[in-house]
Amino acid sequence: MSVSRHYSRFDRLIIEAQRALGTSVGRTLAERDNPGADEADVEMDGSARRHAAGLMRINHTGEVCAQALYVGQAVVARDEATRSQLLAAAQEETDHLAWCADRLRELDSRPSLFNPLWYAGSYAIGLAAGLRGDGWNLGFVVETERQVEAHLAEHLQTLPAEDLRSRAILATMKIDEARHADHAEAAGARTLPPPIPKVMALASAIMKAVAYRI
Repeated sequence: MSVSRHYSRFDRLIIEAQRALGTSVGRTLAERDNPGADEADVEMDGSARRHAAGLMRINHTGEVCAQALYVGQAVVARDEATRSQLLAAAQEETDHLAWCADRLRELDSRPSLFNPLWYAGSYAIGLAAGLRGDGWNLGFVVETERQVEAHLAEHLQTLPAEDLRSRAILATMKIDEARHADHAEAAGARTLPPPIPKVMALASAIMKAVAYRI
């Protein structure tokens, strides 16, 4: 007979702190194979390599933010189906996080030094969104994923043509992000009022500008 464990508030705080550290500064493991593994890792000149690393650092940071956002939303989700959907999306984002980290190592680079800060801010936004109710919760998922899908399309345009490994990773991520948005819409996502998507886009632009370099 299995016994479900009931966690105290302190237990939950420790679990969330461990999750935050593992996501923002730790090394995550993917459940799915890296889609870039079968592509040739060709030599690139210094400028192209630095540009590819900057873009993959942005995408790594974006996945840190997505993890934090969805986990924060799941903590306060009222409906079990919504919570399960958020955690399932977060698990796929873990794959993305690991793939981007692998590619950064191959490019002799590293993740953003500000990842703990990005995680904390996104987690707070996730909590705030979740407290508004599950319809708004899912609305944030849709808007987040649509914006991520758009910047992935931009990165696929600007990556060095010879960087096939990064391209394969981003193409798979783009498909996953679109599916997350579609599922959230089908589950009853509410459309966010006009100021919120613009604020989210501005915050994303700041993150991308910083993460590209640091």
